[in-house]
Amino acid sequence: MLPLATRLALLSGPSKAHLLTGITRGIEKESLRVQANGRLANSPHPKELGSALTHPSITTDYSEALLEFITAPSSSIEQVLNELNEIHRVTYQHIGDELLWVSSMPCQLGDDSSIPIADYGSSNIGTMKKVYRVGLGNRYGRLMQTIAGIHYNFSVPDELWLELQSASNNKDSLKDFKTAGYFALIRNFRRYSWLLLYLFGSAPAVCKSFVRGRQHDLVPVGDDSHSLHSPYATSLRMGDLGYQSNAQSSLVVCYNSLDQYIATLREALDQPYPAYDAIGLKDADGNYRQLSTHLLQIENEFYSAIRPKRTAGSGETPLHALEQGGVEYIEVRCVDLNPLVAAGIDESTIQFLDTFLLFCLLEDSPETNNEEYARIPQNNIRTVYQGRDPSLHLLRDGSEVTLRDWGHELMASLEPIASLLDKAHNSDTYSEVLTAMEARLEDASSTPAAILLREMADNNETYYGFAMRKAREQRDHFLQWPPTKETADKYRDLAQQSIWQQTEIESNDKLPFGEFLANYR
Repeated sequence: MLPLATRLALLSGPSKAHLLTGITRGIEKESLRVQANGRLANSPHPKELGSALTHPSITTDYSEALLEFITAPSSSIEQVLNELNEIHRVTYQHIGDELLWVSSMPCQLGDDSSIPIADYGSSNIGTMKKVYRVGLGNRYGRLMQTIAGIHYNFSVPDELWLELQSASNNKDSLKDFKTAGYFALIRNFRRYSWLLLYLFGSAPAVCKSFVRGRQHDLVPVGDDSHSLHSPYATSLRMGDLGYQSNAQSSLVVCYNSLDQYIATLREALDQPYPAYDAIGLKDADGNYRQLSTHLLQIENEFYSAIRPKRTAGSGETPLHALEQGGVEYIEVRCVDLNPLVAAGIDESTIQFLDTFLLFCLLEDSPETNNEEYARIPQNNIRTVYQGRDPSLHLLRDGSEVTLRDWGHELMASLEPIASLLDKAHNSDTYSEVLTAMEARLEDASSTPAAILLREMADNNETYYGFAMRKAREQRDHFLQWPPTKETADKYRDLAQQSIWQQTEIESNDKLPFGEFLANYR
């Protein structure tokens, strides 16, 4: 393994700038559609937005009301954000008086039956997507599935990998070298992702309705009995109130190599689980209640803050695509929607993520052992609930260190990465963002979580009141700048094409669903 300084030197200089300006990122952003009173929308996915099954930019996640916006991969941060804003503007033209909920944690929720599961039509693949979601609801409850977040996709150019491979005298195929490098990035990310929870956590409070009937340690926000929080919380979405599964707590997924990763996930896909067997595969009328009674129905059911990814072909499983082609990019899944900025994410957040992920890629990344595997979730849960406490300690190498001290050490390690990116882009912005984040680390009152709670207090608002005010502000912002005719025409064409594609898929289906499902697995 080359030292970090050597790797940085390899990527320095004007002739190497394209290796860094060629970093590619994309955003997948979830947002709940809610009625004008803040309750979950019960209307179907708008036809004007096309088919949720086949539209490349606008789809749904768990619920018919949970929109997902997808930007095309780009080496331009400006282009990615422009497209994300463009999709918001287009969407607001077609949802009437509904709002896009701006926070990760939902509000004004009824029971499970009030949360509509996304519908993808009558094709086998559409049916599979719906049955998978039915299974999630039966396994974990639908409430948990209404949580929204931002997924950040990141990759570096093949030329960068070739530069590192040549200097390392590595004789593997480029596919294998890249895959090992991305898994090294993932291991480092898991070690240090608590820093992202602290810096960008924007979910310190929830509506009382979200935890109705659930065990929790949250307390009221001041005299507000409708809003609950943990006083030093950062991202409750990433804790035991969010995407967590007791069943998966026994699942030890290994990130030391692609082979080990695939083996552990495949075992979970084939492992019967008594509680899910009790649910049953089908109900008395023969309707599917889940895709299988195993620990995982499909790979995506495994909840993780980061995933190795490869674009799968039609009918191909994600694991098969990874096994055949290696890792193409990584998907970061721990970023909350930031209700303080339009579209939920801004340029400075993206620039810091790029700096952080490039550090994780270039820094030495030893294999994870059982002791570290147990330590990582403990650090994350401490940061989720107590991250803004200046005295909070995290676990590191058999001892404890304050989050603030460890954070400053990491910031110092990020400085040469930010400088490298600045030189490649002929700017100072990456270093300026790093300085701003270091100030956020020193002063917890400048974190999004703290600002959110402070605004609630200053305006005498409940969590619901705060989120509704921000949702209306952002709706007005996007409606003030409607899409151009060219943009409107583009998305109208995309919507129509997606509907045609869904119709074609449905008309070409020949197999009974049970046979299709058996072949897919």
